[in-house]
Amino acid sequence: MLSKAKIKFIKSLQIKKYRRQEQCFIVEGAKSVRELLASDFQIKTLLATTAFLSSVSINPAVEVIEVTTRELEGLGEFQTNESALAVVGQKPNERLSIADNEFALVLDDIRDPGNLGAIIRTSDWFGLSKIIASNETADFYNQKVISATMGSFTRVKLYYADLQEYLSTVTQPVFGTYLNGTDVQKVNFGRGGFILIGNESNGIHPELDKYVTQKVTIPRVGRAESLNAAIATGILCYAVSTLQA
Repeated sequence: MLSKAKIKFIKSLQIKKYRRQEQCFIVEGAKSVRELLASDFQIKTLLATTAFLSSVSINPAVEVIEVTTRELEGLGEFQTNESALAVVGQKPNERLSIADNEFALVLDDIRDPGNLGAIIRTSDWFGLSKIIASNETADFYNQKVISATMGSFTRVKLYYADLQEYLSTVTQPVFGTYLNGTDVQKVNFGRGGFILIGNESNGIHPELDKYVTQKVTIPRVGRAESLNAAIATGILCYAVSTLQA
């Protein structure tokens, strides 16, 4: 049975302060929960309809509460959830090491949760499984981020860090996105390195310029002032996956 205390706890996880305090987050929807069940995340509680529960295999250690569609719609942020909702333990924020033959994304102050979620999903599509994000970047465990990843959050690791400190220790090349860089189609990305994506409005912070090995740009053909950060990331990911030496 779904208690009032459980409902209050689940709703509290919509707020970053309580997600940090409890070290838990929410995953909503059939697709994302199915991806979750196949991952190494620790599911603490699963709330789901009879139909969903009959279609999946669940670890006996997971607390399972059978609920109606109406109950689900009142629990999470999304009114369209008709199947399942999970309370999941967060993973520790562990430093990521990048191999010489590996590409990783570096996100400088990506504030929009939808953009971050789309970037994680895009990174997964192109096989980049590691992201280093500034401490000002949107919360990985925000429900809008998790939803926008469409399950890719289970395969892409994200590490929050002081980017100046992190980039000062790396030896691989850093490719930064600028308006005045080299045409992305003419850049030799080699076999690995970091792709640095700047803030949606302000681009890459000036203090990070000294760590950039090569400035890269996506040539503008039309009249738009700028590209959405997630779209720019997709183009850069495609470039490193097809144009590398």
